[in-house]
Amino acid sequence: MEKMNSRRTFLGVCLGSLGIIAAAMVSWPIFRYLAPRSNSGSAGKVVIPVTDIREGDARFIEYAGSAAVLVRKRGGDLVALSAVCTHLGCIVQWESDKQDFLCPCHGGHYSADGIVTAGPPPKPLDKLPFTVTGGNIIVG
Repeated sequence: MEKMNSRRTFLGVCLGSLGIIAAAMVSWPIFRYLAPRSNSGSAGKVVIPVTDIREGDARFIEYAGSAAVLVRKRGGDLVALSAVCTHLGCIVQWESDKQDFLCPCHGGHYSADGIVTAGPPPKPLDKLPFTVTGGNIIVG
């Protein structure tokens, strides 16, 4: 009888340990998904040569851990915007033939300046600070 109890205890400890390991394996990815990302290394400045963006074209970059876009409008003016749609957070696409942004999720349209022109987005794209110095565009 005593041998039976020690086997049951041993099996209980083994099954309990396996349960704890399984719970940890399931919990860790959920925790990493829900935990905020650290901004180390991603909150700095982004430097791009002015010659990399042609007139009427856009260049998508990552700035501060999020998608951003630099646009050289027809006429040469530069604009730096967040590329995250203000409706549901999708990444907008640049339509060079129309010179505007399209959100592929629900058909929202933004002008080259980030102003809502059609669709469900409630507010314009966020503008990002930038400077042009020594032939480089510095975002941030």
